[in-house]
Formats: sequence, C-alpha cells, structure tokens
Amino acid sequence: MGVHGLTTYVEGNRNFLKDVKFRDSRLIIDGCSLYFRLYFTHCLDQSHGGDYDAFACLLTQFLSALEACNIQPYVVLDGGMDPSDKKFTTLRHRLQSKIKEADNLSHGRNGCVLPILTRKVFIQVLMQRGVPLVQCPAEADWEIACLAHQWKCPVLTNDSDFYIFDLPGGYLPHHFFQWANLNGKASNRYISARCYTTNGLCKHFGGMNQELLPLCAVLAGNDYGTPKDAETLLALLDVNTLGRGGGKGKGPNSRIEGLLLWLSSFSSPAEALEEVSRLMGDEGGRGKRGQKGGLSSQLLSGMQEYHITSPSSLARWFSGGKVAPGGHTSGLAQFPEWLSQAAAQGLLSPLVVDALVMRRVLLFPQVENSKLSSSHCSARTIRQGIYGVLQRGGQDNVGLGGSAQQRRGAGGAVQAQAIRVQENTSKGMRGDGGRRCHSGGGRGQGIHLPKQQGSSIERAAGEDSVHAPGSTDPISVEEYDRLELNIKKNQVEAHPPRTPICLDTLGQAPVAVRRNILLDVLEVRETSLSAVPLHLRLAVAVTSFWLRAAIPTPSQHHLQALVLGLVYGENNQPAATHYQYAVSQINWAAERSVWSRLYQQRARPGERRGLDIGVAHSFSQWQACLWSALCFNQLLLLPLPEPQLSWLFSGTLVHGLLRYLKGGGDAESLLAGGSLSGQLYSSLLDAVKNCSSKAHTSSSAAGRGRRGKGRGRRGRGGGGRGARGGGQGIEEINRFSLLMKEESSNDDW
Repeated sequence: MGVHGLTTYVEGNRNFLKDVKFRDSRLIIDGCSLYFRLYFTHCLDQSHGGDYDAFACLLTQFLSALEACNIQPYVVLDGGMDPSDKKFTTLRHRLQSKIKEADNLSHGRNGCVLPILTRKVFIQVLMQRGVPLVQCPAEADWEIACLAHQWKCPVLTNDSDFYIFDLPGGYLPHHFFQWANLNGKASNRYISARCYTTNGLCKHFGGMNQELLPLCAVLAGNDYGTPKDAETLLALLDVNTLGRGGGKGKGPNSRIEGLLLWLSSFSSPAEALEEVSRLMGDEGGRGKRGQKGGLSSQLLSGMQEYHITSPSSLARWFSGGKVAPGGHTSGLAQFPEWLSQAAAQGLLSPLVVDALVMRRVLLFPQVENSKLSSSHCSARTIRQGIYGVLQRGGQDNVGLGGSAQQRRGAGGAVQAQAIRVQENTSKGMRGDGGRRCHSGGGRGQGIHLPKQQGSSIERAAGEDSVHAPGSTDPISVEEYDRLELNIKKNQVEAHPPRTPICLDTLGQAPVAVRRNILLDVLEVRETSLSAVPLHLRLAVAVTSFWLRAAIPTPSQHHLQALVLGLVYGENNQPAATHYQYAVSQINWAAERSVWSRLYQQRARPGERRGLDIGVAHSFSQWQACLWSALCFNQLLLLPLPEPQLSWLFSGTLVHGLLRYLKGGGDAESLLAGGSLSGQLYSSLLDAVKNCSSKAHTSSSAAGRGRRGKGRGRRGRGGGGRGARGGGQGIEEINRFSLLMKEESSNDDW
C-alpha cells in the first residue's frame, strides 16, 4: 500500500518522530522493503545484472548488527497478488515504470531496477542465518501490523501505511535506522533510530481521535486508489488552504495537513462520514443519483484495510504452529497443505502462487536491449512446464482450471472442483513448442479430461491444448511482459508433464520422477550431470538450456565467462572442498591467487567504456532462465539441490571476464596454478557441452529440438541487433578432459 505524500509530511516534522536507542527487543521487518532499501541505498550494481555476492555480504552485516544489539528480527514477505484485484492497476503502472527505468539504465541514464534474483538471495541468506521468516499469501502490510500490535514491538519498513496503523511499539522508518553505526559499549550496543506512533501525530492535532487516521489515508489516496467522488469532496473542502500555511502552499503535504486539520474537528469516524454524506448529498448511503454505495460507504470500506484484528496468525506461525497464515483473504485456502506450507516458508515463488490463484503473472524487467524480445521469452518453455504441473488438479482442486469468477471471486477463494486426469496410451506427441515470445504453442499429450458439470473437457491425442471446465479456451496463464517499451499481455498455454503427476499428491511422488519432469523441460539428460557437483547441477542444466534458447545465440566467450564466474564463487566460499577431485594436495595459496585474478576483471563503476547492451541482453536471458527454473524446482519440492545464488552470478564480474576474453585473454591464464579451480572449470564447461549435445535419447527432447531447429540463426556468433563483437558458436568449444572423480547419477541427488 502507501499513502501519497504522508512520508514527506511526517519526516519533515521532527515533532512526530522520537529519538530512541534501540536494543533488546523483537523487531518485525517488512522483508520486501528491507531488500529494496539495502540494494538501492548502497549503490550496488544494477546495469550489469546485479552483484549478488555484495548484496549477501551487506545483508549479513545488517543481521550481525541486530544480533550485536540483542535484537531478534522476524521477517515478513509479500506473496502473490491481492486476489481481489483491487491493486492490479497500480501493479501495472509500476511495471510500466520499471520497463522505462530499465531502458534508461541500459543507456547510461538514471533508474532503479532490482536485479531479478535479489529476493531469492535474500531468502537464502535469512535461512542460512536462522532468521524467522514467513511469506504471506498476498500483500503483507496488514499481517505485519496485526503481529506488531499483538507483540507490542516496532516495525522496520519505509511504507507510509504504517503512519496510519495504530502500533503500540511504533514504526521505525528505514531512513532513520542507523544500523551501520552501532553505539554504546560492547555489552550494551544499540542502534540509533527514530520512532513514530500515531499517538504523537494525533496529539499534535489537538488530541485527534486515532480512528480518524484511516479516513485521512483513503481520502489522501493510497495504492488501492481514492474513490472518484473523493476529488469532488476535497475540492469542496479546499484542503490545500487548510494547512498551517494559511493557503500559501499547495501539493501533497498541504493536502495531508489540511485533511488532518479538518478531521481533527470530529469526535469519531461516524461523525466525519456523516458530514461527508451531507456534503456529497448521499444521505442514507446512496449517491446523488440514488445508486447504492455512496462515497461514505466507499470510504468506510477502504478504512477497513487499516483495521487490526487479534490474535495474529503470524504469531502462531512464529511460535511453531503448523498452520500457514491466511491473511485477509487467501486463494491458497483450498489447495494442498504442502503448497501452503512451502509458500509460507518462502520456498514457493510468488510467480507460482499467482499462476495458481490468479492465472496471471507479472514478469519484471531487466536491463537489456529493449529493441529485442524480452529476456523472459527465452524461458517461456520452463514457465509452461510450471503451469502444466499446476493445472493437474486432484479431487479437491482444479489447479489452473475453472472460470475467472471462480478463481478471482470475492475474497479470492478458489472454488473446488473434481477433475480426474487420465493418461491415454499414446504419449510423447507434440505440437508447436512456441519458444518464440508471442506465439501460443501447444503440446499434444494424449490426455483426456472427463466431463465436468455438464461440459465436455477433453484433449484428444495430438491436439494442441487443454480446455478449462465449461470453456472451449485452452488452459493458459496471462503473462504481462515487455514488448519494446510497453507492457504486452500474452496468453501462455500450460504444458502438462509427460509423466502423470497430481498436484495434491506431488509430495508423495519419488524424487526421481520429479527430477525427470524438470530435466525433461530443460532438455537435459541426467547422465550428463553425473560429474557435476550436486549443488551446481541445476545451474549447469540451465546454462545448457540457455545456450539453445537465447536469441542471439551466446558465443563461446559468453559461456566461458559464466563458468569462470561459477569458479570464482566456489573459490570464495569457506567450504570449497564439498566436491571431490582426484587431487592429492591442494595449494590454497595458488587458489587464492586465482580468485584474486578473477576478481580483478570486474567491471568498475565510472569506467569510460559504457555498458555493452548486447552482453547485458544475453546474460539477462540466462538469469531469466535460471529464475524460472528455480521456481519450477521449488514447485517440484527441490528434486535438484538449490544452488547458493549469492556466489553463482556476479554481473560486473562476468561482464568484465567476457571483455577480457574478447580482448584476447584466455581462461587458462586466469586459472594458472590453481589445480582445483582449473579442474572445476574444465568439468563444468565439458558438462554444459554434454548437456547441449544433440544426441538426446528422450522423444520429448528430440521433438523440442526439431521445433527449435534453425531458430535464431541471425544471432550466431554474437550477431544480431544489440550484440557487439563476435565469437565462435558453442559447437566449437574445445573439449576438456573430465578430471573429477565419477559420482553416482542416482544416489547422490
């Protein structure tokens, strides 16, 4: 949410904020607000795709500062979109704004675009540090407020809605939370901060009733929007002239102050709403034309967003309860328990939740070439696999089936239906895969769906679509993505997996079955990954997929830079020996020298040479593929170990390494003397090539390979619009011997 102009007004008046020495307390943290704040205020890289290692270090320092002051953090994250759709217009406007900002960054201008894997890195670091975490079904503000009210502890955020919620422990704005400069003696460390309470604000306005503050928020305009007739009311009140300045100023600050002054003359919200009805001529709850639900009724409805209830479902969750928080409304209410639990633990991406509940997802932009297709287009097949698993409902739910009204009804509850999926004996039949961004695509699976509620819903062998109950339309998800500098809505069809699997019983499926579903979509043979360290197998599989899906086709230098980045990340981790090598002795001094040489290749801020937009576009496609694959892996309950993302990719590093390689440098020089690093590099590079081999044994891989034949030929060698420089195709990568000890492809997953 957010109230327009309220933050500037409150922070501009020192009387509303009290200086505190914060320590020895619980602290509820708005997680999304925190990772945005940390990333943007510390000038971390955006243009090159993000430096996740630097972000992870910064977050670790923040958590260490809390620990030093005996502050126990509880992190609450937003989940999917509000099922009521009240905020969708605002979300679309924000997406459009970020598209423009990403384009600005690509041309060296100002902008703020969060790198796509930041949230996942944030969650991983919190879990590694043992910080209590919960992901709400939708927006988290109300849940945070209820928990803070029950625990009587402060909230750390920068959301202006918390100037409205009545919180006994107060609200600590990020701007005044000086965590990087601890004060006090070692045994009594504290963080200097400033605390806000509604009591202080209301006291400033003559002891105004705190229950009137929500009415001020709705009239001033929050992210859910101000009722249209409210503008007429504000004009009648002429609130800009009611401020302390006696009409000398106009704008959000004067409006906020004018509203508060006007509201301070009433003893209760009921009295204020009665005056609204009188001014607008809608006594009796009817508008001027006699329609039901006049302005006062609309305002009262908006005020309910700030009504705190007790006890908080988050309090039960953090105390060890097994019940996932439901919030105001939850579209996950009637879905499998494992799904709700995974989402609450932060182990299920909001993309999956939105696809399941809303059948709609927003794909957030990256810094790339806006004249080319969105980087998310390269990963469309992976997302179609996600949608295919979600639509395979069981006895008690419909997955992605059902009408829009059933999926997005009042309160967002998803109505249960029974859909029993049966497999036809004919399998492996394929339609057009539709890797291109704006094509529909479909896959014939020989699946038949029985009749439901009098409607025939079947999919004959060889047909290209699955049909929703009561509809002739194929089951699909609305994806909102970038097309040049505008938002484009695409209907993307679900691709059910070849192996029958039911959403209700997904957790009971063998790991090998779930892993094969993922690898089938990535078009990778399991045996090709046998020599890869367990925690890097997903990254290698994704890289292989990216080499085939990206347009223009990545060059050998692109791949080498990525793999060198992986080696750097492994070398930088304390326990770098969790993979096995046939090396009798490891020279750690030499390995540190390798790390130092790799680090020195980073692109530096302020360099005269600007961003190579072609390189940025290619690596953005790799991140899009990895992001979608991580979402799919989570939905399948992690059949592949999740890599430590903070050391998997560093944008400034891979951009610098690619520039080094294209300038005539070679990887062997960077790896000289580091036997461990050199062998890891050789093994990963060879494994990617093996995964990318055309000799796929499965019919599904062969079918998809035929669909992709000839695609993107203009981009070979790094050509095509937006690419700079040349380079050999992936087919020309030198072979490297596998020096790593063989690992079992079945027992070590």
